[in-house]
Amino acid sequence: MKARRQAVIVELVTNEQVQSQEQLRTRLKARGYDVTQATLSRDIRDLGLLKRSSDGAYQLEGAVPTVPASAGVALQRALAEYASGVDCVQQLIVVRTGAGMAQPLALAIDRAKLEDVVGTLAGDDTILVISRDARHAKALARQLEAWSQFA
Repeated sequence: MKARRQAVIVELVTNEQVQSQEQLRTRLKARGYDVTQATLSRDIRDLGLLKRSSDGAYQLEGAVPTVPASAGVALQRALAEYASGVDCVQQLIVVRTGAGMAQPLALAIDRAKLEDVVGTLAGDDTILVISRDARHAKALARQLEAWSQFA
């Protein structure tokens, strides 16, 4: 019974966004597993479930984090609000922002998990976005610039 219940828990957190033990308990009950909070806590510990920092949902330890559907929209809004310029040099993209706005915009870029972004570095009003190569950087710079016009 325990192994089957834990298999269902793994299936639920892999396929759905479960952000609390109560949500998990409710979903388990719908599948025929009526468990106590204590049992559920032990299962979470035994399975090594962790909460994602991006959305607070449970995931298996070591699982590749999924990108919430809202991350792209959040990035577009952040670019429209914070970005004041985008320049590309080789595989590096420089995004200019107002004072103090580079950190929240870099966080939005990181959370969007754009395929061509290797990483970001943010100062006070400038973000360095590192792309895989010059060709991808140019396309990404165009996309970031287009999104910064998003309203």
